Amino acid sequence: MLELSGRSGSQWHMGFAGDTFNTLWALTALCDSRPATYVSAFGDDPFSRDQIAFFRENGIGIGASPIIPGARPGLYAITLTGAERSFTYWRSDAAARRLASDPAALAKSLEGQKLVYFSGITLGILDAEAREILLRAVGNARAAGSLIAFDPNYRPGLWRDRAEAQAAFAAALAVVDIALPTFPDEQALFGDANPQATVERLTRQVGEVVVKNGEAPALVAAPGGAQQVPAVHVADPVDTTGAGDSFNGGYLAARLAGHEPAEAARCAHRVAAAVVQVRGALAPFEVLRAAFAARP
Repeated sequence: MLELSGRSGSQWHMGFAGDTFNTLWALTALCDSRPATYVSAFGDDPFSRDQIAFFRENGIGIGASPIIPGARPGLYAITLTGAERSFTYWRSDAAARRLASDPAALAKSLEGQKLVYFSGITLGILDAEAREILLRAVGNARAAGSLIAFDPNYRPGLWRDRAEAQAAFAAALAVVDIALPTFPDEQALFGDANPQATVERLTRQVGEVVVKNGEAPALVAAPGGAQQVPAVHVADPVDTTGAGDSFNGGYLAARLAGHEPAEAARCAHRVAAAVVQVRGALAPFEVLRAAFAARP
């Protein structure tokens, strides 16, 4: 999506971001020896061309993602109260809603990937048929050896009702190896009393679960047990946009590098803490790498 941020009077900064892209950005910074692909659908307008060029300049390809004549990117604007953000979206006709419009191209884009990551927003922008196509492609990638990670990232405005979102997430979790939910989202959607309840529910389907909870500890559950991993406190955050997405990228990068889940969560907290100290969702690669490599 196009991101408008850093408002000063009537002036805005335009960039490119979005929940899954924010995670891929962190992964690209922290796994620079691995090729990165952002699988979506794109328009052929100047903004779409600039978006694809920006990806390419930063080592990110688009695989076999379709280029759709006449389509264009979605748009959102960030407004801040202190460091806390709120969003206004324009995405009803975004090209990304057609990412499953060519099942063969989608399957080709996922072929041979070490890791496939998607979110509840990915599911929420698709109609029911497209969701089925996407989850079938993800399931096939998993069967072929890809590691599958999913952040439910529940946004009520994308769903007709809670029941539709619950059913879609249950279908997604059936093809997932690592779940990266945020507790307030899970509480809103499923009524979980605490992060432990989220873990107990999700581990019925998924072997590895990390429940994010803002500045509170993350609850990490994997075969062998569960433990809390404290967050990194930031005294004066600048902008919390993208913190959870970047946590996901840090966690997955650490797991791909061979770290155990609890240590991966510590790395992820450091990455998230670095991101809230810059404006916008995307911290510079060198900032992410320094945070990831730091030791307490």
